[in-house]
Amino acid sequence: MDNKQNINFQPSIIILYTELAEYLICCINELSLLNIDIHIINYPVNKEAPFKFNVKNHKITFYNKANYNTKSIISLIERLNPSLIYCAGWSDNNYLETVKHFKSKIPALLGFDNQWEGTIKQWLSAIYARIFITPYFKYAFVPGAIQKTFALKLGFNKENIIIGAYSANTNYFESIYDTQKQQKQHNFPKRFLYVGRYYEFKGIKELWQAFIEVQKEQPNDWELWCLGTGDIAPIIHPKIKHFGFVQPDELANYTSQTGVFVLPSRFEPWGVVVHEFAAAGFPLILSNKVGASEQFLQEGENGYSFEANNITQLKKVMIKMIKNTDQDLIKMGETSNTLSKRISPKTWAQNIFTIINTK
Repeated sequence: MDNKQNINFQPSIIILYTELAEYLICCINELSLLNIDIHIINYPVNKEAPFKFNVKNHKITFYNKANYNTKSIISLIERLNPSLIYCAGWSDNNYLETVKHFKSKIPALLGFDNQWEGTIKQWLSAIYARIFITPYFKYAFVPGAIQKTFALKLGFNKENIIIGAYSANTNYFESIYDTQKQQKQHNFPKRFLYVGRYYEFKGIKELWQAFIEVQKEQPNDWELWCLGTGDIAPIIHPKIKHFGFVQPDELANYTSQTGVFVLPSRFEPWGVVVHEFAAAGFPLILSNKVGASEQFLQEGENGYSFEANNITQLKKVMIKMIKNTDQDLIKMGETSNTLSKRISPKTWAQNIFTIINTK
C-alpha cells in the first residue's frame, strides 16, 4: 500500500505571491518541466507595470488574491495538500497566518530580497522575526549574499538558506545578445539605456541631471533612452528620449539601438533587470545600492559602479564609459553575458525541486 501511494504521489507547490513579473513566469514554467504542479495566489497586475501574461501550461494554476482571505487560502491549501508553501515576503498578514496554520504539517519557504545593513530598525525587526515569523518557516530563499546575511540574523539555519531566488528569462535575453552581437560589433550604439519605473528611489532624476551636465561639459554623440512610467514627469531634453512602459517581448526593438545599461537606484534590494541586460550583453553602470551587482558587475571589466545619489560620481563613470572604444564596449558586453550565466531559471527550478524532495 505504501509503495502504491509513493508511485501515485504528485509533488506540488503553492506560491503566495505579490505582483507577478515575467521573470517569475519563466522560472515556474521551468519548474513545471520537473513534473511539479504549481499553484500561485497573486496580487492584481500593477497599473504602472502592466505586464501581459499568456501562460498556457496545464501544470500552473493562478488565483486572484483579491478573492482570498486567510480562511479561504487555508481551505484551498487543505484541498491541494501541496508539498511546499512558498511565501514571498512577510508583508501580507493573510499569507503569514496561513503559514502559521500549517506549521509542522507542510514545510514553508520564505522568500525575500532585503539587504542586511545592520541598522537599529533591522536589528529590532530581526528580534521580532525570530519570535513571530521565522519559527513558522523551515527555509529561506534569497537572491544573494547580502540577503543571506539577513536570513542568518533572522535565525535561519545556514544549511536551510538557498541563494538564487531571482532569475531573468536568460534564454530570451541571451537570444537578444546572439542576434544583435554582430550588428553592434559593426556599429556600437552610442546610447545609454534606463529601464525602470519613474520614481525618486530609482535615481532617475540624478541620471537625467548627470547626463545633461555631461553633454554641457563634454559634448558628445551619446543619447539617453528611458523605458518606464511612474509619478515623475519625463524631463524634456533633445538627447533624452522617453518610450513609456514596454512589454518584455518588445524590448529587442530598443536593445538593438542602445549600448550601455544604467541603473542609478538609491534603493534596489536586487534588480532582476541587471541580470536581464547582462544576459543581453550590455556594459553596466550601477549605483552601489543595486544588490545584483554582486553577481553581475566586475568593476572595470564589464562596467562601473558609483555612490548612489552622487551626481558627480555618476558623471565620472558615464564619461569613462563614453571614452571607451567600441572594441572596449563590445568586450565589456561579452563579459556581462558570461557573468549572467551564473543564475538561470533552471537553477531556480532546481533549488525548489531539491527542497520539495528533501526528506
